[in-house]
Amino acid sequence: MQFLDIHTHQQRKHAGVQSILSLSLTDGTVFTLPEGQELSVGLHPWFAKLEHLETDYLKLLSLAKETQVKMIGECGLDRLKGENLENQLLILRKQLYLADELHKPVILHCVKCFAELMALQKEIKVSAPLIVHGFNKNEELGRQLLDNGFYLSFGKAILNAGSGAAALLKHTDLFFLETDEADYSIQEIYQAAANLKNCSVEELKALIFANWKKIKLI
Repeated sequence: MQFLDIHTHQQRKHAGVQSILSLSLTDGTVFTLPEGQELSVGLHPWFAKLEHLETDYLKLLSLAKETQVKMIGECGLDRLKGENLENQLLILRKQLYLADELHKPVILHCVKCFAELMALQKEIKVSAPLIVHGFNKNEELGRQLLDNGFYLSFGKAILNAGSGAAALLKHTDLFFLETDEADYSIQEIYQAAANLKNCSVEELKALIFANWKKIKLI
């Protein structure tokens, strides 16, 4: 069974790894989708501008319909970078509606806006699975997200066995693993997670692919 890397910005392909390459559509680049690569596409909160939303959204809508695009995102909220929060919420809301329309999961970026993210989810009653990527906060916040129907994706934070992410991973099965932009391999991330879960890497692969099968709406 392959490794699943649910969120990466690294375009290199590795044998035995099924990776979801994340592309941001807000830098003015005209994209040709790479052949044979599963993708997520979205308007990243660092770069998305409300004044360009109409143009960017049309580009997103066109590409998101492609079968190789498995998820919308990464998109989300960031209190430290990007447009003001009100504008970010408008941009995110539009992408969540699109995910529901296309029946595709969402990969989420969230920095210091978790209360707003959960409130938005409740307000618009998103039916598409929502995955918070790179979760590295405390265990209590992670449990709150899980209790509100979110999935979590863990990356290099779990390499620190004393982190909140590592503590939470021990007690939940509703998660994915990722490399994001890290220099660590997905194999290293899986081994760390298997150690925390006290299981084999093969058992962990089976768990994660079961979660992937559960959230795939297409």
